[in-house]
Amino acid sequence: MKKLVLMLMLFAPMAMFAQKFGHVNAQEVMASMPEFLKAKGDIEASAKKFENELTAMQEELKRKSDEYEKTKSTMNATKQQETEASLQQMYQKIQQTYQDNQQSLQKAQQEKMGPITGKLVDAIKAVGKAGGYVYIMDVSAGIPYISDTLSKDVTAEVKAQLNKMK
Repeated sequence: MKKLVLMLMLFAPMAMFAQKFGHVNAQEVMASMPEFLKAKGDIEASAKKFENELTAMQEELKRKSDEYEKTKSTMNATKQQETEASLQQMYQKIQQTYQDNQQSLQKAQQEKMGPITGKLVDAIKAVGKAGGYVYIMDVSAGIPYISDTLSKDVTAEVKAQLNKMK
């Protein structure tokens, strides 16, 4: 029995070293995907459109607010209250539009990036399975240290796998 325990203790560390680990730069891979570049461009175009819309609304509010400040002294109390209520409504509409735009951008990003991320994950899994890797870490996730001698960079293999999947 002692011999069996001793043999297990001797071979256990060797089994640990026999495991293969890999690492990949997922951001680099994703940035090279044509569908990612298209989706990113679409999202940026939508963001710019939303930004221009909000800027126009803010400029209109400022113009009307400035106009109100100039003419406020000549208005009766009822007209002042109506104008202030109108300005308040415009401000609230801008706030609501901002929130709606943020939600739309977030939804568009999830809809467009979800399948791309899924495709990347599938490619990483295929490389891991084909190469017999125990674990493939994403270096773009901010992992402080990955040993180049104990872990193989599989970024190129993942890119090649993605090309096969087209």
